[in-house]
Amino acid sequence: MTSLALIQAAATRLDGHARVTPLLNAPLLDRIAGRRVFVKAECLQWTGSFKFRGGWSAVSALPPGTKGVMAYSSGNHAQGVALAAHHHGLPCVILMPADAPAVKVANTRAYGAEVVLYDRATEDRDAIGENLAATRGLALVKPFDDAQVIAGQGTVGLEIARQAAEAGISAASVLTCCGGGGLTAGIALALEARAPQLVVRPCEPAGFDDTARSLVSGKRERNAATTGSICDAIVTPSPGEITFPILHRLCGPGLVVSDDEACRAVALAFHHLRIVLEPGGAVALAAALFRQDLPDTVICTASGGNVDAALFTDILTRFGA
Repeated sequence: MTSLALIQAAATRLDGHARVTPLLNAPLLDRIAGRRVFVKAECLQWTGSFKFRGGWSAVSALPPGTKGVMAYSSGNHAQGVALAAHHHGLPCVILMPADAPAVKVANTRAYGAEVVLYDRATEDRDAIGENLAATRGLALVKPFDDAQVIAGQGTVGLEIARQAAEAGISAASVLTCCGGGGLTAGIALALEARAPQLVVRPCEPAGFDDTARSLVSGKRERNAATTGSICDAIVTPSPGEITFPILHRLCGPGLVVSDDEACRAVALAFHHLRIVLEPGGAVALAAALFRQDLPDTVICTASGGNVDAALFTDILTRFGA
């Protein structure tokens, strides 16, 4: 089970390999939001996403003699695991949906991984992935329901706690882009120990708010569909078996934003912070900017710098600030 000790151990293994990403602020974003908004820019992490942290944490913790690594992902976890496996000299197979952004498929292959495609609307990725891992004798690194992956993502929380203290932030809501809950759970565990005055709230796209609904019902709810949002990077069927008990214990109510709000946040982040986000990595910023029931100071994660160039250009054209 993931704990502060596991997160600290992951931080030690990540030291010198992962980037310490900045906590950014722009006065004009504060004005739009009507509050102070700080952005933890994980889009500047290796592979453009916090997923590198979890990938490295899990791969670096594998026992000697491991033959190779298997993962399934729509793109960000894929790249994080692929790069980590490459640096550890391990073969890597990644199962990706056939409709994943082309740039993410190409980058995953460029990091040295073999990519196997599947139809996420009709096929069960968990079943396919587990079968591939068993057939080829590979260690399966799940995208969020893995204690070492959660620990790696929890290092974001350690950095937030330190950076918030340096910025004089005594209390805030910490908004996270939430799919299966690995990042959210890891940050929540780290902040519980290091900065309990910072309360985590998961953020999701409308129509795929399984975590928000699960926090209300107290049990893991499922989405009716697995596709249909531009925020594809964080569309998952339901919160994880490992992550949800952590979220239920430590998180505040979930927040939901529309696809258009996520896209507008992408454009605003580019114009005012000069960072490139994908829509799924901008939902927390969207909530910080466009939701009213939040405190005077919020910290939000921002991720996914591997957005397709044509999509990014279209977003800037349609939602230019």
